[in-house]
Amino acid sequence: MESKNLDVYQWAKMMVDLSTGQMDASNDGKNPAAVALGRQGGLKGGKARAEKLTAKQRSDIAKKAAKATRDDS
Repeated sequence: MESKNLDVYQWAKMMVDLSTGQMDASNDGKNPAAVALGRQGGLKGGKARAEKLTAKQRSDIAKKAAKATRDDS
């Protein structure tokens, strides 16, 4: 359900369809199997990356993040 590119009439029809049950809000056009597979890989990614990094690399990343946080304030 992409509402950014709808004109006023399309948006109004979408709201009516949602409120009357003619359209399911959870159906965003994505294949549920592909979403599950992507999520499965995403859940592994951070842990696998952390295991590959050396202590020095992790420290450098943390320092860079801390500096970015301080600079944004």
